Amino acid sequence: MLLDRQLLLDRSGMTAGEAIVHLVGMQAQSPLAPYVGLWSRLRDFDPDDLASLIMQRKAVRGTSLRKTLHLHTAADYLAIRPLLQGVLDAEARRNSTFGQELVDGLDLDAVAAAGRDAVDERPRTGVELRKLLAALWPDRDPFALWHVVACVLPLVQVPPRGLWGHSGPVTLTTVEAWLGRSLVSEPDAEAVALRYLAAFGPASASDIRTGSGLPGIRDILKGLAPQLRTFTDVGGRELFDVLDGRFADPEVPAAPRLLPEFDNVLLSHEDRSRIVPDSLRVRVQRSLGKPMFLLDGFVAGTWKLVRSGTRRVAPC
Repeated sequence: MLLDRQLLLDRSGMTAGEAIVHLVGMQAQSPLAPYVGLWSRLRDFDPDDLASLIMQRKAVRGTSLRKTLHLHTAADYLAIRPLLQGVLDAEARRNSTFGQELVDGLDLDAVAAAGRDAVDERPRTGVELRKLLAALWPDRDPFALWHVVACVLPLVQVPPRGLWGHSGPVTLTTVEAWLGRSLVSEPDAEAVALRYLAAFGPASASDIRTGSGLPGIRDILKGLAPQLRTFTDVGGRELFDVLDGRFADPEVPAAPRLLPEFDNVLLSHEDRSRIVPDSLRVRVQRSLGKPMFLLDGFVAGTWKLVRSGTRRVAPC
C-alpha cells in the first residue's frame, strides 16, 4: 500500500506539480533531493519540469511540515504553512537548536519584525541576515537570532538555489513578498490530514502527528470520523484511512528504487516497519541523511553518484 500510494510501486504518469501535491510536499533539506524523488516516482520526469515550476514561482522551498524544509506548490505552501505557525512559534521560544538560554528575555516579535523588514526589502543570504540582526542585538548569538526569524517568518529559498544544474547560497525572503500573495487566513487542517492519509495511509494518530507535525491530531481525526475507515494492525493499534484509499495487489513485485536524502516515505510515520526492516532500524536511523535504495519494497542500503551516470550502492 505505502509504495503504491507513494508512487514507488509503479511510476506514475503525473506531472511534477501533480506529484508534489499528491505527496503533500517533498522533504527538501538537500536542494536537489526532490529531483531524485520525482525521478523515482514519475515515468516521464524531466528535471527542467521542476526547475520551471520553481523559476515561475509555482513551487517554493520553505519550512513547513515537521518543522523542516519542504518543497510545495505555491498554493499548498500558502495553505499548509499557517497550520504549523503555533508549533514554529514554540520552537522559536524554545530554540532547541542553539539553546533556550540564548533567547531568554529577548523580544521575539521585534526580532521577527526586523528580519521581515530585511528580507522583504530584498532577498538576503543567511550571512547577510545574521549580520543585520547581530548589529541590532550585539549581545546575542547571531545564529540564535537567525533561528528565531527562520521559525516565526514564512521564509522561502529563492533561485538559483534548488535549480537542477545550478547552485547558489541560501537566499531568503518571505513567501508573501516572493509570490505577491497572502497566507491562507483560515487553513484547513482536516483537508491536510485527509491528504496525508491518501498518500501515506493507513496510519495511526501517532503516524499522522509524526509525518505532518500538525497539532491536535486527535481532535482532527474526531472531526473527520465520517470520512474515514479504521483498521486494527497486528499490534493492536488503530489505523485510519480515507474511504477511497487504494490497496495495491500484494502480488505485484516491487522494483528497486533510489531514494534521495530524507525522503518522505522514510520519515512520515512513527512506525517505519512497513518500509524499514527491524534488523536495519538502528542503522537506517543513523543514515537518514544519505540517499537510500529499496529492494522488494524495503530499505536495503545507501547509494551515491560517483560520476555522471555511475551509481555506487552499499548494503546496510
